[in-house]
Amino acid sequence: MQSVQRESKSGRSRRSRAAALALAAALVLPIGALAGCDSSDSGAGGTRGQHSAPAPTWDTSPRSVAAVGDSITRGFDACSVLSDCPKVSWATGSDTRVRSLASRLGVTEGWNDARTGARMADVPAQMGAAVAHRPELVTIMAGANDACRDSVSHMTPVDEFRTSFETALKRLRTALPKSEVYVSSVPDLKRLWSQGRGNPLGKEIWKLGFCASMLRDADAMDPAAVERRNTVQERVVAYNTVLKDVCAADTRCRYDGGAVFGFRFTGAQLSHWDWFHPGRDGQERLAEIAYRNVTAERPPA
Repeated sequence: MQSVQRESKSGRSRRSRAAALALAAALVLPIGALAGCDSSDSGAGGTRGQHSAPAPTWDTSPRSVAAVGDSITRGFDACSVLSDCPKVSWATGSDTRVRSLASRLGVTEGWNDARTGARMADVPAQMGAAVAHRPELVTIMAGANDACRDSVSHMTPVDEFRTSFETALKRLRTALPKSEVYVSSVPDLKRLWSQGRGNPLGKEIWKLGFCASMLRDADAMDPAAVERRNTVQERVVAYNTVLKDVCAADTRCRYDGGAVFGFRFTGAQLSHWDWFHPGRDGQERLAEIAYRNVTAERPPA
């Protein structure tokens, strides 16, 4: 009897363990099933709901271009004295020697809304005109006239320059959220002074008031003249920092990385009327820089 009793207890113990295992299995099964469903849904959802690889933020082949900015984009003094010559514009011109950005991209539509003498404060209004064309790409080259004033005290303050640039971009984004913007750095005005001052004709033209803050008394090397030119140079550098920083906050904006500022214009690339603005050769170089940066897979460093 004791033996039977022990066996019975053992049997009951085995049955209890079996029941416990069955109960555990019953509890685990739904959890596993749920986990399986979650995994399946996640996988299926990943397949069904997976977004295809996002389209590149920057389109390297826009089909239309509008340009805003100042006299450089208007081709001022590139063809004849004291005159605009938009056909040689680096951005949208038709001159076959220059081969503008628009020409190199093969676009069929291009508009030049830049204005000679414009400062950054004028660019928001120009942008309003540009967006009416609904371009896929807008180029901006402005800032030289903010530094080129009759005196350094009249140069545009950096914070005002920033506000105007931000306003221009906001105007574009409000109207055309997907359009791209290519922003050129402000040229090295001190470099242009250094190259042009060797030409007697250029210096005579400069006396008409061209960029007096930098070009006045072109041969003067006294401390005051040196300080004046350095002050203008520092302001241009500050403007370029603004262009870089503001553009970086917009995923469809590309700054040239300082390429135009760093380009070492020679006398051969300057206007033979004023020896300060880019001539045809200079406009061609600007077009090369722009095309290289616009069509690059990644923005300049």
